[in-house]
Amino acid sequence: MTRRDIVAGMDLGTSNVRVIVGEMITDGTINIIGVGTSPSEGIKKGVIIDLERTVDSINKAIAEAERMVGARIGLVNVGIVGSHVGLVNNKGVVAVARDDKEITEHDVERVMQAARVIALPQDREIIDVIPREFIVDGYDGIRDPVGMLGVRLEVEAMIITGAMTSLRNLLRCQNMAGLEVNALILNALANGEICLSRDEKELGVFLVDLGGGTTEVALFQHGALKDIAVLSVGGDHITNDLAVGLRTTFQLAEKLKVEHGFALTDLASDNEDIEIEGISGKEKRKISSKELVTYIEPRVQEMLQLCSQEMARMGFTKMPPAGVVITGGVSLLRGITDLAELVFECPVRIAQPEYLGVKSPIYSTAVGIISYVMRNHSVGRLSKRPESKSKFFYNIWQRIRAFITDIWE
Repeated sequence: MTRRDIVAGMDLGTSNVRVIVGEMITDGTINIIGVGTSPSEGIKKGVIIDLERTVDSINKAIAEAERMVGARIGLVNVGIVGSHVGLVNNKGVVAVARDDKEITEHDVERVMQAARVIALPQDREIIDVIPREFIVDGYDGIRDPVGMLGVRLEVEAMIITGAMTSLRNLLRCQNMAGLEVNALILNALANGEICLSRDEKELGVFLVDLGGGTTEVALFQHGALKDIAVLSVGGDHITNDLAVGLRTTFQLAEKLKVEHGFALTDLASDNEDIEIEGISGKEKRKISSKELVTYIEPRVQEMLQLCSQEMARMGFTKMPPAGVVITGGVSLLRGITDLAELVFECPVRIAQPEYLGVKSPIYSTAVGIISYVMRNHSVGRLSKRPESKSKFFYNIWQRIRAFITDIWE
């Protein structure tokens, strides 16, 4: 395979692990060339609770993406959930190094390093440092100071910190799967990259990612991420309500939610009958579509109301000018924009990537990771290196275990 700017993004969700491989074209656009998806069995509410199962899910998603791309994936960019993430504002100051006082890339690197100097608790570490604005000799609001003249360069930066245990477990899973991590990207930043327009980020907008195990509320204003909140409630709670209320399995409840679910009872029909399979071979029964939605609407409404409370905590009793943008798997529920507009009392739209093959909100985080990395980080290429020893022996063990299981069954 010829050397190209190819990036792999991984979204480790509570419901699914998704791997998207993108190629940067000469005009700066992205072409999606590989997609891999696997049910996520070792993650709960965005946190890894079972290393071995998480590695299994990663391997399956990576293998599917590799088959589409036709090359081994050795380097990945991984999204991180905001549940264990903290945002800290800090300032860095340096003197411009050159005699002619022209600001260079080296000066920008120095001032960003100065901003990293911050006292942190022992259980936290820095994930990334993002500049909000640069200040040259007292003149603020500068986005890119390179090439300008000045004596003193300052930066107002946002430092993203994470819980050390969660980060180490995340990196360990990637290493056990034979992968190297190029960058860790906050999911909110990845979603903002692909779901929001520049005008929305400038005016002020809330981005709500309704996932399987968590709901993430991110505030963007003046072109940058300002605040973030993570709620321990998501689409799996809707599925659980259906499973308990209808006395059926979690898998069947998920299928009912996807195929027949509405977010608003008014949109459902009394005339449409839905067949429900019982647990352990019990006889089937039928319910109306409207009855099904009576289990879904209260939970969705609760999720949106909790989001509204977090927005108020961030200082917005009234919504920002650009309103609310929704993404994530739960946003596929029919009628959710109508319900969200009732709760938030502002315009609401559903965001999705406009790329062939991934035109669904469920892919927004993984596609956003690729876009963010290509714009802000050094691009890591797909590796054609031989399979690492750790992954080689791990895969052999998996085959032996599967063989023994088949014999006993």
